[in-house]
Amino acid sequence: MCWRCLPPRRLSRRSFHAGVLSVAATGCFPANQGDIVDPRMSMIVSPGSPRTVALTLDACSGDADMRIIDTLIALSVPVTIFVTGLWLRRNGPLVAMLRTKSDLFTLENHGELHLPPVLGDHRIYGLPVAGTLDAVRREVERGADAVAATGAPRPKWYRGAAALYSPAALNAIEAMDVRIAAYSLGADEGASLPAASVAHRIAAAVSGDVIIAHVNQPHRSSGAGVAAGVAELHKAGTVFTGLDAFPMTGLNCRLLAPPAVRV
Repeated sequence: MCWRCLPPRRLSRRSFHAGVLSVAATGCFPANQGDIVDPRMSMIVSPGSPRTVALTLDACSGDADMRIIDTLIALSVPVTIFVTGLWLRRNGPLVAMLRTKSDLFTLENHGELHLPPVLGDHRIYGLPVAGTLDAVRREVERGADAVAATGAPRPKWYRGAAALYSPAALNAIEAMDVRIAAYSLGADEGASLPAASVAHRIAAAVSGDVIIAHVNQPHRSSGAGVAAGVAELHKAGTVFTGLDAFPMTGLNCRLLAPPAVRV
């Protein structure tokens, strides 16, 4: 029985990452444009270099997790934060403070309204998707406008909501001269994991990893795990860097059958 014949399945973010991804794909452009892809990338770090990672945090909507922000400032750890227009509007005073510490905090584009760049009428983790290529382009462009309005440089990188994409949307975004910010190490699975699990994942990062976690869930325990994991890496002498410091591998995608993400 093929997945196209199955009824929609309700699926949590945690069970999605536990093994519902289907076949692995080389590159990010399968023949079936109805597929949804989960792109990954890592930095190319020279052998023999110190363990080097890029920490990236998504600020989707809601508030800011100061457990993470304060830890990064105390340890002078640089981070790339992917911000939505929604989060920027809600956290104006904090954003202004982050702008005074641009040596540590780089703001990049997570979209205007946190709409996954997926075509059709799916809902992903409860989020309505952009639906059309025009809506994808608008989400990216207006998200970049919102970042630039803070006084930060106009973003070069974009990470879609849920970090999932339609192949045609990937093409359209890259045609806008925007780089897709994928990742290699998922730390908190949408801020759904307990602190100890998140800390363990981050502390186990290998050189070249691009780490993704969330900084917009201050009332969940996962944020404490992000702070603890970063502190462990720092204690071990890990070098933290931005996304532009090293060349990246090409995007490599796994395919996800659309019914599995209608939740």
